[in-house]
Amino acid sequence: MKIGVLTVSDSCAAGTREDLGGPAIKAWALRQNWRVAHQKVVPDSPRAVSRVLRAWSAAGADVILTTGGTGLGPRDNTPEATAAVLDKEAPGIAEALRREGCRHTPMAALSRAVCGLRRRTLIINLPGSPRSLVESFPLLEVLIPHALAMMAGQGHEKHR
Repeated sequence: MKIGVLTVSDSCAAGTREDLGGPAIKAWALRQNWRVAHQKVVPDSPRAVSRVLRAWSAAGADVILTTGGTGLGPRDNTPEATAAVLDKEAPGIAEALRREGCRHTPMAALSRAVCGLRRRTLIINLPGSPRSLVESFPLLEVLIPHALAMMAGQGHEKHR
């Protein structure tokens, strides 16, 4: 499985804050024996986010996980940039991630994350908080392989 990890943050892109989310996702993905084919930090620019999502999808990424830019802040544009490139939405994934997050903090309800498919690539918006990311990993470990199997036309039976 080829993974792309995209951190969306003005301050991380400017070098004024350390990116903790992207490396946390990468370390987790490697523990799953998934290959991290792409990793990048971009500012909270819809154009920059959409450009990377399109490029990595065209390059054959199976999954792209974004971190950051999903809240209510004036520069939080990741959901809009993601929605602009999707062929199909997968709202149940975002709903499940919010539900899981709310088990840990009610602030997870403020997430505007979206998820879906661009061609053969599953794109999932995750929160920017490293703690919230880690809390999402058990759910993703179950959902991602099953989603990819479904995208490949396999039935549900193998993944229950």
